[in-house]
Amino acid sequence: MELNKAVLDCMQALRRRLREELNQDIRLSQPDAVEAMLLACLRSNEQATRELGIRLAELSDFHGASKPQPRNTFHRASPETPPAIAQSQQSGSVRMYRGQRVYA
Repeated sequence: MELNKAVLDCMQALRRRLREELNQDIRLSQPDAVEAMLLACLRSNEQATRELGIRLAELSDFHGASKPQPRNTFHRASPETPPAIAQSQQSGSVRMYRGQRVYA
């Protein structure tokens, strides 16, 4: 995920709301800060907090349907891998290293 001004502003605003509303302190330096904020937004009863969570998900390219992959693992196509996934793995992959995208 790329951190730019819009993402950081949204994260800071959401962090303040979550601290006030749910007494949950999430540090921006946490490796899973975005995921923790988005999960906390699901527990929120405030519409403004939920809207900030939606905005953060859009800005951070977070896909809730995808499962987080274990760190430091290399994925190779196996005989059971569906063709579409095998093709995407061969064309290159995007991994996260200390919160930054690494194109391999």
